[in-house]
Amino acid sequence: MRRPFALLAAALLTGALAVPASAADGDEEFTIKDPRITESSGLAASRQHPGIYWTHNDSDDGAHLYAVDSATGETVATVTMSGVGSPRDVEAISIGPDGQIYVGDIGDNLGGTWPYVWIYRLPEPKNLRDRTIKATQYVVKYSDGARDAESLVVHPKTGRVYIVDKNEKGGHLYEGPARLSPSGSNTFRPVAAVPDLEATDATLSPDGEHLVVRSYFGAIAYDWNGGKIKKKERLGVPFLGQGESVTYTADGKKLMYGAEGADSPVEPQDAPGGSESDSGSGSGSPATSEGGGDGLSGSLKTGAIAAGAVLIALLGLRGLRRRK
Repeated sequence: MRRPFALLAAALLTGALAVPASAADGDEEFTIKDPRITESSGLAASRQHPGIYWTHNDSDDGAHLYAVDSATGETVATVTMSGVGSPRDVEAISIGPDGQIYVGDIGDNLGGTWPYVWIYRLPEPKNLRDRTIKATQYVVKYSDGARDAESLVVHPKTGRVYIVDKNEKGGHLYEGPARLSPSGSNTFRPVAAVPDLEATDATLSPDGEHLVVRSYFGAIAYDWNGGKIKKKERLGVPFLGQGESVTYTADGKKLMYGAEGADSPVEPQDAPGGSESDSGSGSGSPATSEGGGDGLSGSLKTGAIAAGAVLIALLGLRGLRRRK
């Protein structure tokens, strides 16, 4: 009977030590393989589908969104938005607390001359398959005149929409109305400066406490502070080419940075500040703890403890069998 016991012990030990694949969490590096996606300009971690990221092309691609599986880099669903006309310069994507996807057609390649831009809103589909979904279109204007922008975020608690304009000398965080209106125009007003950065994308942590704004070659982390943002630290970003996008992972532990171009890479970095207890805004570096210093992650420790318990139980059972 020793062989069956040994096999059973090995199987249980392997299962106890197994750590869930990071790819399922969507926090590992991947490459966007879809040949249609050559100008990935925005990135948003799905709230319904673990490991899935929504992206879109910059311009000249129509009203299409792509759901990319970070485990494979393959597109698993293409969503075509109806009811929005012809997008001009789609630059950003974000998911709100209402389970809605917000798409920012807010770029202005003419240097800030269009009198208005657009935001589109549509429900994130529960089933990932190619489909057409009707979107609501909102007209957006700025209180201080037209401008170019590539960064849009939706606050995960209030649902309020914010835009950061793109200016090589630094821009501003613009706050939209408490609720967007599909009729008339929605005026966005500057509420805080975002200096020393030519913003190409931005993202809010899942708990709504931290804002990260990126440029082509760097990023800055802010405490949200109720919209009165306070600079926290400057971040380094991986060089991926034309750096265009950033999003928090769904659990808030990592930042995922993306770029334009065919076969564009997406790479993770630890999210700034916070801790594992910060409601999804953790640093993403749980490998060492202040008291232990043993270098084991929480999941690995749990697996080791479970494995020990399994082995003790098996040895006890073997002892009982021998006494018989």
